[in-house]
Amino acid sequence: MPRRFDPLPKQDPFDKKAAARDAWRLFLRYGRPYLGSFLLAVGCLLVAGGLALSFPYFVGKLVDSAFTYKDLSRLNETLVLLVGILTVQAIFSFGRTYLINSIGEQLVADIREDLYAHLMRLSLNFFANRRVGELTSRISSDITVLQSGTTANLAEGLRQIIVLTGGVTLMFVTNARLSLILLSIIPFLVVAAAVFGKRIRRISTRVQDKLGEAAGILDESLSSIRTVQSFTNEEYEIQRYRTQIRGSLREAVRRALARGGFNAFIVFVLFNGIVLLLWLSGKQAIEGTMSVGQVTSFFLYTSVVGTALGAFTELSGEFNQTLGASRRVVELFGTPLEIADAADAQPLARVKGNVEFRDVVFAYPGRSDVPVLKNVSITARSGEVIALVGPSGAGKSTVISLIPRFYDVQSGSILVDGVDVRQCKLHDLRRHIGIVPQETTLFSGTIRENIAYGKLTATTEQVEAAAQAANAHDFIMAFPDGYGTLVGERGVKLSGGQRQRIAIARAILKNPEILILDEATSSLDSESEGLVQTALEALMRGRTTFVIAHRLSTVRNADRILVMEAGQIVESGTHERLLEQNGLYRKLYSLQFRELDEFSPSEL
Repeated sequence: MPRRFDPLPKQDPFDKKAAARDAWRLFLRYGRPYLGSFLLAVGCLLVAGGLALSFPYFVGKLVDSAFTYKDLSRLNETLVLLVGILTVQAIFSFGRTYLINSIGEQLVADIREDLYAHLMRLSLNFFANRRVGELTSRISSDITVLQSGTTANLAEGLRQIIVLTGGVTLMFVTNARLSLILLSIIPFLVVAAAVFGKRIRRISTRVQDKLGEAAGILDESLSSIRTVQSFTNEEYEIQRYRTQIRGSLREAVRRALARGGFNAFIVFVLFNGIVLLLWLSGKQAIEGTMSVGQVTSFFLYTSVVGTALGAFTELSGEFNQTLGASRRVVELFGTPLEIADAADAQPLARVKGNVEFRDVVFAYPGRSDVPVLKNVSITARSGEVIALVGPSGAGKSTVISLIPRFYDVQSGSILVDGVDVRQCKLHDLRRHIGIVPQETTLFSGTIRENIAYGKLTATTEQVEAAAQAANAHDFIMAFPDGYGTLVGERGVKLSGGQRQRIAIARAILKNPEILILDEATSSLDSESEGLVQTALEALMRGRTTFVIAHRLSTVRNADRILVMEAGQIVESGTHERLLEQNGLYRKLYSLQFRELDEFSPSEL
């Protein structure tokens, strides 16, 4: 199960404390399994950092051996010692780099896996309000930002703290007076970091948001490329995408400007301070109060401290990016599961297929003031075929979406074999339900893989038997690669009728006790409809079936037809009885078959 976060309260997206808290929670939760490796990396960092701090000291000794003492033996000893120190430092630097990067990769993999698992369990309502491209951006680019922020940059920050602390200390040991001059510069740097950092953080969040919107447009337009091209709206989509990309570019340029201004200020203040220190140390060397080696060591320590302070400016900018990314990732983790198993949920090992709606009232989340279903009651006995007909917007699709608990009712209840679906284990409930939608979605694999999606453990023989039952085997075998034929993105290489028959084969392979057919033949030509209808009849045999159909000719043989209007069932009965009632059903039927007036109901 994904290691989810509690739902987040609404907060200012630029609240640095909240963002830092979220990043810290994320790091602690996912970093705990790698704590030993991280501590080992910190140990390597401490050793390597400590040895790096000894470098200026021994360089000073090397210079003094050559120019102050003119002692070749001492010079050689110092050189050997320095080479040895650098060798050991390189080994520990390798260990630090390897451990930190491997931990970062593992952290990213863990977070991506858990975030994807969490997304898979969220309700349809969540996805109805989010763009897939935006979610893709969060699970890819945002987590990549987190990788550097929570591991590499954290380790680098620790290293620079060690270098800065040790460098300043050794500077004081070398020359306390000159060191105080350098420290007087730091308050200016802190104030600049606070001012520029806030601006950079705000702009970074806007950049990520713009990129997420651009990713949404990209996914939307590419997945609907046939529609885009058929309406010759390529330029419109290009302009939409360009607008978002240019928007993100403008924000990124503003961020670069802010970071550039920050860096320029730091460089100006810091290096002017270093120049002053060099002048003062050179003056002391001339006066004889410092040796050449001490001046060299102090100069190198000054460079180390200056480099560390400069590194902090870079890390500050990247840290602000990490805060924005962590907030977006934790926000997804904190999204509650609206549809989940109850604490006392019951397993459904076997299902007969009895389905009952009891005074169901339903409105879609976020639109509670607009009820879609009003006191709907339906009883479907095992093996019955129940057809739902009515004008668009009557609530037919909503009824069938409640059976597998894609949404929960506001009042009333839905029972399967006498058990409220809210008290069933969700996986068990949906395992016993098969759905053949109007618009079939196939995965971009082979025909065999798409059929086997109904039962992942199915054998080749079972897959082919399901295809034969769905009237799909012949057209599949007509392809050069047969069941190994790649269907393309969303099945684009197949016709509508072929996709539908593969969907039916998938449902046959699943072998559900409850079947839902959502206008499964409405978009097909007459020949394809006949083949698909024959396959559906084989699929429906012995199962409780709910059929939504606009073509009323396809539901004549249903055990019961429910006529819906404005979220209510206004008529119920067989095809013949409903025609005799001369109500809404007869009106709908007449609109489809103008010749109805020439025949009596008994003739029909």
